[in-house]
Amino acid sequence: MPQKAADVNGEAAGATPWPRWKGQKPVGEWSVPEVAVMVAALLAAGIAAGLLAGLLGVGGGIVIVPVLFHLFSLLGFPEDVRMHMAVGTSFATIMPTSIISARAHARRGAVDRGLLWALGPAVFVGTLAGTIVAGSIRGDVLSGVFAVVALAVAANMAFGMEGRAVRNGLPGGWRNWALGGVIGGISSMMGIGGGSLSVPLMSACRYPIRTAVGTAAAIGLIIAVPGALGFIATGWGTPGLPPGSLGYVNLIGFALIVPTTMLAAPWGARVAHALKPQLLRRAFAVFLCLTSLRMIYGLLS
Repeated sequence: MPQKAADVNGEAAGATPWPRWKGQKPVGEWSVPEVAVMVAALLAAGIAAGLLAGLLGVGGGIVIVPVLFHLFSLLGFPEDVRMHMAVGTSFATIMPTSIISARAHARRGAVDRGLLWALGPAVFVGTLAGTIVAGSIRGDVLSGVFAVVALAVAANMAFGMEGRAVRNGLPGGWRNWALGGVIGGISSMMGIGGGSLSVPLMSACRYPIRTAVGTAAAIGLIIAVPGALGFIATGWGTPGLPPGSLGYVNLIGFALIVPTTMLAAPWGARVAHALKPQLLRRAFAVFLCLTSLRMIYGLLS
């Protein structure tokens, strides 16, 4: 069998090296402070995501996606893959977060299994459909979806009246499927666990806020598993992915974020059952609003 020739960089012919884009240094040439800043940003994102997952039932993706997107931008990753990578990696991190958060809420009796059966199948189907769509559209379109929906979530967090209800219980029948499908579809295109959408829905149907938060944490797992697998499949073989990537899931980001996320999720769950999180909700809404506006500005400029 003939041996492959090496190119001028010492890489085997036919191999797929990590591209060196304009202005980007190879990983081996990063300085210690640069590596330290990247690691610190990912660890901090994990702590924030875990706290919010336990406290608000938002799955953490609403924090992780913008952090990863901006980090991948700073590292010079191609524009057409950075948002897909942020979303796919976010789903991978949400899986253990949702398990830890849901178990913590279940121990306090805050996970409604009837709600899971009512919404879960539709959420799962919606996630599969949304993942297929997300994998086939451009990165800037995916960024636009995240920015617009995140801006709506921020407005609800800042100005929504917690506990305001419009009906008693879910509507039932095909309407449950429609609601669950929308939650799964939108969440799969944003890289979030669905709590930002499912918690307001359950609150509007007169479910106690703690039950809504706990059940949303479990719904996050239903979204994250097919979401992560879908982004691995749709990103498989895509050129321009950095080392340590499995499709659109970056395993380096996953390995740095998950430990702190799993550590912090039970803290958030304990706080959720001890304090009124309105102040934190509004502070997070400001962060989310600024992030959304920054992404919209980047798309328009």
